[in-house]
This record gives sequence, structure tokens and C-alpha cells, in this order.
Amino acid sequence: MPHRYFTTEIAGGSATLRGEDAHHLARVMRAKLGDTVILCDGKAVEYTATITGFGDETVEFSVEPGYPSAAEPTVEVTLLAGYPKQDKLEQIIRHGVELGCAHVVPFFSRYCVAAPKKEEQKNVRYNRIALEAAKQCGRGVLPDVALPLPNFGAVCRTFGQYDLVLFCYECGGEPLRRLLAEPPAPEGRPLKIALVTGAEGGLSLIHISEPTRPY
Repeated sequence: MPHRYFTTEIAGGSATLRGEDAHHLARVMRAKLGDTVILCDGKAVEYTATITGFGDETVEFSVEPGYPSAAEPTVEVTLLAGYPKQDKLEQIIRHGVELGCAHVVPFFSRYCVAAPKKEEQKNVRYNRIALEAAKQCGRGVLPDVALPLPNFGAVCRTFGQYDLVLFCYECGGEPLRRLLAEPPAPEGRPLKIALVTGAEGGLSLIHISEPTRPY
């Protein structure tokens, strides 16, 4: 199976790969002229690409016409995840991307054990984990991990950008199968779904009722 890389530098039948990925392909994988890889533009379009040249920090390609990524879900899922303790957020990001999430947004709340600490530094690592997970499972979209939201009120203020908001709540509610049986059908774009999960302390009744408050 050809190796997969993300790049936005695809135009006019040619493409360029830079940075660490170019180094990996040229130095670690020891690719040669004429070798074939799969390039993804990060927007669910893939290209079969043939190596045509090597620069100091680049690899050049000729590319065939693009085609839709077969690995992408037909919905755009954002995972709003309560911030867990230790390094569990890394596992959540990795598995969330592997299962098809397009965006991961951590948040702090009254039930979180973890507290904010060096979040900008952590975010660089979290996005690297998302990128590697996307490569491993053949994603055609480059998922992103946002800086954490400070409280649940900030989470609620994002709900207007989604077609459907689902809470993972152990104390009842509508079955998932029923909620997804007749989802809203926007025209010309994928259905946008937000999936809200709590941290170790879960979600309280206050959290569940909070979206009805004005923000």
C-alpha cells in the first residue's frame, strides 16, 4: 500500500511535500524517482502522486486527477470532550480521529479533575497525534484539536454551529438510533454533529439543562 501524506501544495498536475514529511519520505523511507504515494489535500480529496524530484527539504510530484477519499464519513463530527486527567486526552484524540471525528474540542468544567496547565504547548502535541492517527487510518481530512474551552458555558455557546448536538449521558434520554433515524438534511454540505462527553466525573443534570440558558 502506498504511503500517505498531507499537503496543501497541489495544483496544475504537480505537488510539493515539505518539512518532516518530506524528510521522512526521502531519508527514512529512501524513496526513489518514480515511486508512488497518496497525497491528501486535507479536504477529503486524494491524489495518486509520482515522485519527480528531490530538493534539500522538499519532494516534488506529478499528480493524477483527484478523487474523493473513501475513508471519510458522510457527516462532520466534532467531539467536545471534558478534559480528563493524566494523558488520557491523547487516547481520546487518537481514537476519536480513527473513528471519524473531524474536530476535537476539549473543555474544562466543574466535574473535571484536571486543571489548565501549559495548554498551548500541549496543543502542538495533540495536533501532531491527530495528524499521525489520520495517516494511520487513511483519513482524507486533516482533523484539528482546538485549545480547551474554559467552562461549560463556553461549550454551549458553540452549539449554534451544529445541526445536531448529542450528549453522552448515562441517566437517560433518547436512544441514539432514534435520534439519528431522521436527522436534519442540510443542502450542499455534510451534516454537522457535536458529540459531548464528560470527564471522569461525567456530566451532571446542571450540564444537561445548561444549554437551555441564554448565552
